[in-house]
Amino acid sequence: MTTSPRGARLAALLAGTAVAVPLLLAGPAGATQPEAGDGGQLVLVGGSLADDNAEVYGEIVERAGGADARIGIITAAAVPASQDPDAGTEDGNNSVDNGTYYADLLEGFGAGETTWIPLDLDHPEVAHDPAVVEQVGELTGFFFGGGDQYRYVTLMTEGPEQEDTPLLAAVRDRFEDGAVVAGTSAGMQIMAGANMVTGGESWEALAAGSAPGYFDDPTELGYLPRGGFGFFASGLLDTHFGAWGRQGRAIRLASDTGEERVFGVDPNTALVVDHAGTDHEQLSVLGENGVNLLDLRDARPRTSRGEWSIRGVRWSWLTDGDRYDAARRDVTPSAAARELRPTVRGTDARRTDVFSSLAGDGTEFVLSDLARALASSKDRRTTGTTFETDPRFQVGLVEGPGFRAYTTDGSQASSYESLRVSVRATR
Repeated sequence: MTTSPRGARLAALLAGTAVAVPLLLAGPAGATQPEAGDGGQLVLVGGSLADDNAEVYGEIVERAGGADARIGIITAAAVPASQDPDAGTEDGNNSVDNGTYYADLLEGFGAGETTWIPLDLDHPEVAHDPAVVEQVGELTGFFFGGGDQYRYVTLMTEGPEQEDTPLLAAVRDRFEDGAVVAGTSAGMQIMAGANMVTGGESWEALAAGSAPGYFDDPTELGYLPRGGFGFFASGLLDTHFGAWGRQGRAIRLASDTGEERVFGVDPNTALVVDHAGTDHEQLSVLGENGVNLLDLRDARPRTSRGEWSIRGVRWSWLTDGDRYDAARRDVTPSAAARELRPTVRGTDARRTDVFSSLAGDGTEFVLSDLARALASSKDRRTTGTTFETDPRFQVGLVEGPGFRAYTTDGSQASSYESLRVSVRATR
C-alpha cells in the first residue's frame, strides 16, 4: 500500500492551527455525465494523490471533457505564498505553487485548459470578483487542492449561516449543471454536508468525544454542524483514512452526531460519485488502496463509568472497480473479483497501535491490514489495541452475518463487506 510520510501527517495536522478565524456555527466510473437536475459528479481523493496516477487524473479530465476540458483550480486551503518561506522553490507548498502544480498535472493528463482561481487568505476579495465569477460560469470542471478545509469555509462562505459567496454560488451552479468537481484531502473533505470534521486523532476522540468547533489542538475531535459545501449527500467524509488510523475518530463522530454512515477514503484513491447531492448517489472506487464504509445503523454506543464503547459497527472496504448504491446500501464487487473461500488460519491478533498514533512508531494501515488479514483467513475474529493507555482501547473485528470477502488473486482479500467492529476501554 502507498504510505504517506509521518512528518507529512504531522505537518497536515498542524496546518490547521494557521487559520486564526472565528468558528461559524449555526454512477460508476466512466458513466455518462448526469443531466441537469439529476445531481452532479464528484471525484473525491483521500489525499497523497501520486503524480503518475493516470487512472484518477484521467477520470477527472475525461469527465470534464477531455481535450475540451476547462478546469478551474482552487487552492485556497493552502497557506498563501506570503506565509511560505519556500514559496517559488521546488519545496513550495502554498496556494500559488500548488495551483501551478495541479495545472501542469491536469494539462499533462490531457485537459485542454486550466485556470487557477487566485483565492487565498491574502486575496479573499476574489470570492466576490465579478470577472472571476463570470469565468467560472464557462468551466467544465473544478479541482480543489489540499491544506485545511476550514480555509475553504472561511473564504468561500459568509456569516453564521455559511451562505455561498458569489464564487461558490457559481461553482455550485456549474456542479448542478453537470460539471465535475474533484478534490484531494481538504479539497475532498469540504464537499461534505452537515457535521464536517475539522480535526482530531482517534484515541483522543474515543477518550474525550467530539465537540462543535475548530480547535488549535489538532488532536481534538472537532466538527462544523453546518458542514462543508454539501455536494456529497450520503454521509460523513474522511481522508487519509486507513493510513492515518482514522477509523476511531470517524466512528466516534458519527455516533455523537447521529450520522449513519462514514466514507473514509485512503490515500491515492478516489471515490467517484454520480448523481451527487441526491438521495440516489451511485459510488465507485478508483486507485491504489480503498474506500472504507462504516455503517452505524445497528451500532450501540454506551458510556459506563466515564468510558465510552460501541458495538455493531459494520465496516466494508471497497477497492478499484467496486461499486456501491447508496440508496439500496448495496455493494457490487468489481468484474475481476469473486467471493473468497479462505484455506488458511492464523491471523496476527493482538496488534498494538491500531490507530497509527502520532506517539507510536509511525506504522501505517495497522487496523486496515489487520482487517484484511482476517478477511483472508479462516479465522472469524481478531483484536487489536491502541498504543495509548489510560484507557487503552481494544478494537474487536468479527465476521458475523452478512460478511463477505472478495478476491482477485484467489488467496488474499481484495475487498470485503460488513465486518463487525467493536471498541471498548480496557485497563
